[in-house]
Amino acid sequence: MKKYISPFIIGFAAGVLQVVPFIKSFACCLIIPFASYISLSLDQKANKDYSKILMSKAFIFGIVIGLTSAFFGTVFEILITFITKQNDLIASLPELIKMVDNFPVDENIKKEVISLFDNVKNDLINKGFSLFYTVTILLNNLIVNTIFGVVGSLISASFINNKNKNLDFQ
Repeated sequence: MKKYISPFIIGFAAGVLQVVPFIKSFACCLIIPFASYISLSLDQKANKDYSKILMSKAFIFGIVIGLTSAFFGTVFEILITFITKQNDLIASLPELIKMVDNFPVDENIKKEVISLFDNVKNDLINKGFSLFYTVTILLNNLIVNTIFGVVGSLISASFINNKNKNLDFQ
């Protein structure tokens, strides 16, 4: 467990950044991959080991960062929604309904989807919590953050290995 302290800490920080209003737009494509780079760099500095980073280690770091950031990002998003009873879904619901109306599907399906969105919106506004919304956000974060964490870690490991080779630390 101690050898994964760096991805846990950096994953937590990435999860916190996922709920910051402007920054959260860049969570999947910038924050999570950059967190992977920072985690691998910190691990090398903490252990004073600048040898080649194995791709298996980078892969595991990416998974840990992705899962940790997904969990904490979801917890903070749900907590903020519970307290404020507002979030991005409520704000963008009119555009979402217009988009669903333009789908080339049966009218009954459109009505069901719109009804589902309305139920979620009403739950969030009245109770501050919706189980459907929570599960959806968690699954989305788990999938997206883990993918970008792994990709970011593999690319970062390659970059760090090249940098270390050029600096002749080995």
